[in-house]
Order: sequence, then C-alpha cells, then structure tokens
Amino acid sequence: MNKLLTTMFALAVASATTSALAQSPSGKVEDGAKKTAMCVGCHGIPGYQASFPEVHKVPKISGQSASYISAALNAYKTGDRRHPTMRAIADTLTEQDIADLAAYYSQHGMVQGAAAVPADPANKPGERLQSLIARNADSCTKCHGANFNTPNDGTVPKLAGQHADYLYVALKSYKASTHATVGRSNAVMGLQSKPYTPAELRELSRYIASLPGELKTVPEPRLHTAGK
Repeated sequence: MNKLLTTMFALAVASATTSALAQSPSGKVEDGAKKTAMCVGCHGIPGYQASFPEVHKVPKISGQSASYISAALNAYKTGDRRHPTMRAIADTLTEQDIADLAAYYSQHGMVQGAAAVPADPANKPGERLQSLIARNADSCTKCHGANFNTPNDGTVPKLAGQHADYLYVALKSYKASTHATVGRSNAVMGLQSKPYTPAELRELSRYIASLPGELKTVPEPRLHTAGK
C-alpha cells in the first residue's frame, strides 16, 4: 500500500506539473492586485467565517505558493472541488486571471528579511500525534514537509499555521470525495484521509494549526476604511 501511495503521488505530481508548464500563462503580481474584488470579502478579513458546509474560518491564502493557488482554483473550475461558492467564483476566472491572482497572493504579506520558519518545529507532536502523522508511512510530512511549511512540490499546499477548523473541513471533504457539494476529488488525499476518524482529523488539524508558518490573512484596507 505504501509503494502504491508513493507511485500514485509521483504520477499525480508529474501530470499536474507537466500540464501546468504546458498550459498555464505566466502570472503578474501587479495585474493580480487589480483582480481581488471577489477574494477580499472573505480572505481579506482576519477571522472571517464561512457557514457552509459548517461554520469555519476561511483559509489564509496570503503566502501560499502560486502553483498551489493555481491548482486549487483550477480544481474548483473543473469541479474536482465542489464547494458551490468557490466553484462559482472560479468559473468567472480566465487562466490568466488565475495565474495573476496566484502570483499576487504568493507574495502578499511576505516580509523581506523575515526569519525563516524553523525546518524542525519546536512544538513536537506527542506519541499519539506522531502515530497519526506516521499512519500512512509519514506521508503527511513527506509531502508537506517536517514543519508542514515546506511542501515537496509546488502543487502541494503549505499547512502550518492554517486555521484548524478549515483544515478539518478540507480533510473531511477528501473523505467525502464524491459528495455533490462538499467533495474534493484527489486520489492521493482521498487515500490519505479515509483511514482517519473525524476525531483524529480534528486532532491532526489542531496540531498543524499550532505550528509556525508563512500563511496569513492580510487585512484589506478598502474593507476597513469605508465610511471613515
């Protein structure tokens, strides 16, 4: 099973990378900054909560890798991710829009000269948590990095410091891969998430959220200065 997971992941990454290189346009930060109108209402408000499929904070996307943001938006556009709101937004975006937004958010809020995230987090998982992380032959850290902030491929997201309730909802979506409105179709993540109980996924999510990372929500000035 472990060899199968490794092979499937390698094939998925190779396919995604080849497709991205062959088809994706180059993104421009300055153009992406002009296209965030549909993003900032949720992702530009610290602690903003969504209500579907349950109440949870919307994910931090500033500082995420451009290739992952592109992959995620394209997954909503193709229906591999089925969240109705995000699908509706992604459907309005061109490939150039996606590339520009990805370029913009990948550097959004990043501070020049900021201290690097530790490669080996000081907040070590306890024995039980370590057993959960290693359940699938350390696949969590093999893909997302020992600190959950250094993915082994651009299409794999940074997770450290992400909202725990969002991580929990996302992991459940991979378990419910065929669900019409909340499912996420991803062969690797489907296999990774399904052996865990909801309680175990929640425990993992809380630990990952506690780790230092580069992800953040950057307050959007135009949302906080209106009426002043």
